[in-house]
Amino acid sequence: MLNSQILNNDTICALATPHGMGAIAVVRVSGPEAVTIVSQIFTQNNKPFDLEKMVANKAYYGHIVDHGKLLDEVLVTFFRAPHSFTGEDSSEISVHGSVYIQQKLLQVLIAHGCRMAEAGEFTRRAFVNRKFDLAQAEAIADLIGSESEAAHRVAINQLKGGFSKELQMLRSKLLEMTSLMELELDFSEEDVEFADRSQLRALLDETLAHVNRLKDSFRLGNAIKNGIPVAIVGQTNTGKSTLLNALLGEDRAIVSDIAGTTRDTIEETLNINGILYRFIDTAGLRQTDETIEKIGIERSYRKIHEATVAIGMLDATKDYVSILSSANAIAGKVNLKQQQLVLCINKVDTLADQGAVLLEQLRHDLGNDEIKIIRLSAKYGFGLNDLYNTLKHSQPLACPDATLVTNVRHYEALLHASESLKSVKEGLEMNVPTDLVSQDLHEALYYLGSITGEITTTEVLGTIFSRFCIGK
Repeated sequence: MLNSQILNNDTICALATPHGMGAIAVVRVSGPEAVTIVSQIFTQNNKPFDLEKMVANKAYYGHIVDHGKLLDEVLVTFFRAPHSFTGEDSSEISVHGSVYIQQKLLQVLIAHGCRMAEAGEFTRRAFVNRKFDLAQAEAIADLIGSESEAAHRVAINQLKGGFSKELQMLRSKLLEMTSLMELELDFSEEDVEFADRSQLRALLDETLAHVNRLKDSFRLGNAIKNGIPVAIVGQTNTGKSTLLNALLGEDRAIVSDIAGTTRDTIEETLNINGILYRFIDTAGLRQTDETIEKIGIERSYRKIHEATVAIGMLDATKDYVSILSSANAIAGKVNLKQQQLVLCINKVDTLADQGAVLLEQLRHDLGNDEIKIIRLSAKYGFGLNDLYNTLKHSQPLACPDATLVTNVRHYEALLHASESLKSVKEGLEMNVPTDLVSQDLHEALYYLGSITGEITTTEVLGTIFSRFCIGK
């Protein structure tokens, strides 16, 4: 575990680009001796680099030399504190991407006084030096790991401090409430009331609503970060696996006329208009005594519950009573307040009117505008564009500047803060003594502060930054 003394005194180095051979590689150095150490092995025109003429934030062309032996021609950029990523003196060395050159350069730097950085240590130093708060630091990891435009957009917003600003505003309001209550405690013998209870309740309701909105955004934020889960569900032989293959453009799932072919869930991701979707083909829903198939069906029900979007497959070749019964059965498994349901009338290529009449009849009998219904022939690709458009518009995707919670740690902190604020509200309504209400307020402040790092522990920091790559 790194302590603050090590963070302040050591000069660290690490490969900042992915391991392996490439066109170029970048080695990052940070710490009090970062500029000096690099200048000792960097030459220009066969002469040692002159530090007195060095200009910060400027790239210099030259060579890395180890005991008189040329290692590589390079570009070196020097940064002076506090104007660097870490807030310390730093250097970045761009070399050719040979694995040998990368490893040899790190060995040379270590021989001159550097040590290898630990996972996430560069970002941790930036946090310690107040270049950004903890939520922004975690957004860097999300930005690196983003696999879609939507995930990138959410991470960028957090990195810019959108989430942190909201938390600062909330903490400011709670601090105002806490200070007034603390003042009352100081004058408890005089029985003075500094905090107007009606104003406190109004401010509390506003703050609690804001915290709950952020907490509730985690479902969508986490889905965007990891891929919006879309469960393809329905009875056996309705075309679920055929649809998955059509969406992916490859034969990923086994397609057969034999009922119960899919025994387990199959998951694949697909990027549609900058949003990552995680499609899950599930076992057909039916009554069965076959043990393995039963397990698959149980997993299907679980995936329906976990999905953000459920695609219900209906077989257009069945009689209408069976189709309506299947539609109602699927709708009964979906929480329409939190999930989207798209019913696909599949195999419409077998119908003369391609299912237009069937669609209108089903729409009328279901009587729920929240359920989207489309006609589809997964086998021949008819209706796939309608499905893409329905998926694109079925999500309550936020505008680019909206704040979404994507981190489990943040969600848990908001959950605890919400519970503490509810206790404050109950305390005010029941005229609980001010010192007890104040204690609940302090707990809410603690949990909100733990997100940005205003209140944290070395153990928490170690856990967070250990998940970063070495060079970040």
